[in-house]
Amino acid sequence: MNRGFTLIELGVVLMVVGILTALVIPGYRYATARADSAKCLGNLRSIGLALNGWLADNNMTMPPLVAARASRDEEVMVIDNTLSPFTDDQRIFACPADRSQAKSTGTSYYWNSALSGQSALNLNLFTFITDLSRIPILVDKEGWHKASENRVNHLFADGHVANQIDFRAE
Repeated sequence: MNRGFTLIELGVVLMVVGILTALVIPGYRYATARADSAKCLGNLRSIGLALNGWLADNNMTMPPLVAARASRDEEVMVIDNTLSPFTDDQRIFACPADRSQAKSTGTSYYWNSALSGQSALNLNLFTFITDLSRIPILVDKEGWHKASENRVNHLFADGHVANQIDFRAE
């Protein structure tokens, strides 16, 4: 005797598949967001290496950059047009989670313009912060990293990168 699935059995299977899908999709989105954040941290690390190339060629003096530009049409020194000769991969200037800023402005990151022109051998921020592990050089323009709410990625003067609380959001 050839027995097929009953309508109830088919309904139960579809319900189980639906429940499993509902459980898996948020986990997949979270994992993707974490992966984008990790790639972004890697980009910042690579930009830090490009900055070291600039420093070696310019007597250990930080580049005289503006924090950001409104569009690629502006003729100002920013990280993407100044540090690009020191890297082989131009994609490092765009965070994978950024869907718009890098396309229109050239980069996903803000430069700490308070450091412009300072000697890298004697960096300070507001004259009283001299600990290189506390001086941010670059930071995400936006809080793109949905898996880490109110946090943005930073590159610090000592070369380490971190996903930390965004004080601009408070």
